[in-house]
Amino acid sequence: MNAVIYCRVSTDKEEQTTSIKRQKEELIQLANQNHYEIVKIIEEKQSGYEIERDGIFTMLELFSSGKADVLFIQDETRLGRGNTKIALLHQLKKLNIPIYTISHQGEIQLSESDSMVLQIVSIVEEYQRKLHNIKIKRGMKKAVSDGYRPENNLSNIHESPGRERKTFPIEEVVKLRNNGLTFSEIASTLRGMGYDVSKATVHRRFQEYTLENHNQSM
Repeated sequence: MNAVIYCRVSTDKEEQTTSIKRQKEELIQLANQNHYEIVKIIEEKQSGYEIERDGIFTMLELFSSGKADVLFIQDETRLGRGNTKIALLHQLKKLNIPIYTISHQGEIQLSESDSMVLQIVSIVEEYQRKLHNIKIKRGMKKAVSDGYRPENNLSNIHESPGRERKTFPIEEVVKLRNNGLTFSEIASTLRGMGYDVSKATVHRRFQEYTLENHNQSM
């Protein structure tokens, strides 16, 4: 399995430079001890409260595209601080990425408070998704009762003028969606697989696929 090593300090001070070097050396040793192949070592000098970090986006892209399977960090504070830490831990959990730390000499053991917050975030997100799906279902049901026939649009879509229709594995989209990924995250994953698609395209094609399957089951 492939590993990403992520090292972070908050400033350019000399003692911080020494710290990031030590982080890297210890994490390489830990990854080797656990027999992981290191595919990327990311070093950053930015505040942990800042979520807009190039290294974070590089790391998430590697995980989303399946090019890496596990993350190695010194401890959870290297990933981020405050809400940023919770947001990134939640995202990694959704991607099913194990996190190994120096402080635990193995897989991370979250504090009771962090675990509770992550559980609450997951519950809220699940109910938001359910509400969103209910709204779509109710809206579509009303449109159909008013005479809208989505199968007509789908059957003639190949005749539509304009840009060439992009192709990508819709089954993969459905699988990722069922695993709880947002359309933005799914689009990012597909781009990592070599498919040049936008969030809007993925969302539209998913709706078309869902409608088509719904009509076939009626």
